[in-house]
Amino acid sequence: MSRRTDELPQNDHDPTDAAPDGRATDEPTTDGPPAAGPSPDAPAPGGPDRPAKTESGQPRSARSWEAVRHLLVRLHFYAGVLVAPFLLVAALTGLAYTFTPQLDQLVYGDQLRVEKVGDEPLPLAEQIAAARAAYPEGTTASVITPPDPEDTTRVVLSVPELDDKQRTVFVDPYTAEVRGELTTWSGSTPLTTWLDDLHRNLHLGDTGRLYSEVAASWLWVAVAGGLVLWLGRSRGRRARSARGVLLPDRAARGVRRTRSRHAAAGVWLALGLLFLSATGLTWSNYAGERFGRLLDAANGNAPALDTALPGAEAPAEDHSEHAEHGGSGQAKADAYPADFEAALAAARDAGLGGTVVITPPADAASAWVVAQNDNVWPVHYDRVAVDTSSGEITSRTRWADHPVLNKLSKLGVQGHMGVLFGVVNQIVLAAVAIGLTAVIVWGYRMWWQRRPTRADRPALAGKAPERGAWRRLPLPVLILGIPAVAALGWALPVLGVTLAGFLVVDVVAGALRRRRSA
Repeated sequence: MSRRTDELPQNDHDPTDAAPDGRATDEPTTDGPPAAGPSPDAPAPGGPDRPAKTESGQPRSARSWEAVRHLLVRLHFYAGVLVAPFLLVAALTGLAYTFTPQLDQLVYGDQLRVEKVGDEPLPLAEQIAAARAAYPEGTTASVITPPDPEDTTRVVLSVPELDDKQRTVFVDPYTAEVRGELTTWSGSTPLTTWLDDLHRNLHLGDTGRLYSEVAASWLWVAVAGGLVLWLGRSRGRRARSARGVLLPDRAARGVRRTRSRHAAAGVWLALGLLFLSATGLTWSNYAGERFGRLLDAANGNAPALDTALPGAEAPAEDHSEHAEHGGSGQAKADAYPADFEAALAAARDAGLGGTVVITPPADAASAWVVAQNDNVWPVHYDRVAVDTSSGEITSRTRWADHPVLNKLSKLGVQGHMGVLFGVVNQIVLAAVAIGLTAVIVWGYRMWWQRRPTRADRPALAGKAPERGAWRRLPLPVLILGIPAVAALGWALPVLGVTLAGFLVVDVVAGALRRRRSA
């Protein structure tokens, strides 16, 4: 009778093999040669040179580089079992968010799209006046010009009762007909906002954001560990061939077939998953704050646009309630539609094409801001400060002048959101999300297939890989690894805290098991 599955040595990505029916077994397989028997010169069992024993009764070897692999097996196992639910939720909610452009058109098509009439739209001031006549409450926070000829102009209103959200009025640029209004957040429709909150925090606020940061923090660990284990296999010719790495083994059965599908899919998805992990961390709560410090230290932030008007004095703190309107707008009174028109004309003359966001000044001493908002590659993010009283450009920042770190961060976020390369970007993200879901399902199936099958020792899943590998790590790995892990825990606080939690649970579980055995 075969030994129980949970007594087998853990020495591969999925350390156990499987019989054709999928049950665990310790019979030799075609993956490589069978394990060698004991050496004739080995000390007798129980002798003075008997090596220490592992939990499963196997001899524990001295320090070796093989212990690094054993430690990675255990880390990858726990990352898969404990963090995979977070990754699965992130994959499914991210998949839904990927198609928000199409969903918006389906749900809000009447507000977002119009039929092109004529060659030129009406003056912007006339469109804004129509929006304000239909919705006079609040003040005009910004105006967004249509991205395409069939899109509406968006007049964004700041309404006190909406808190951090806005009321966006959609206007037909050719007829000045108001097509409707929506409560938006940072320019996103209610549906997109709802799906975005679902993906980021499960509608649980800042507490819920921990789930997505756990997923992003551990995703790269699971991917990198899986790659090292799969590419570092030492058994069989298949492990040394490109086909053996990139394609699943169709001749395998049971847990080995599932493992080959899990690993091969992970290789294909690795680059996309690492990209999503890195870009997701840049705007997470805790790792994002660390990333902000890095940008500050490396002077990697976007150049600031100087909005102060030359020669203008900052307004006194006690503002008059009915201050006289000036060419640059003012803090409390609503800006004139004509000033939006003047700011747009000056920006167009300065070379800002495509869709732009026009924002009135905060006070009479500040300039208007016109910023390009073209997120599709090649992106356009130039900004200008405009004095509408004279039509002059008082300051300008160019996308070409942004630091490399800022560019990578900005483009990474747009790629993560699926807008950088249009439909192609959406398709790639959808494929990665579906692939990650399949990898997770295969991982849990492996865990179930590796369960003990003896009638007297039933179990719902396989045993975790052997603990204690860190004690056998080479000294150079310990000397360099401990400071590296500490630094990583500082840079990614959620990863550090959860890893420490895993270690505490693991130590406690090991102590309880030893106590029961004693």
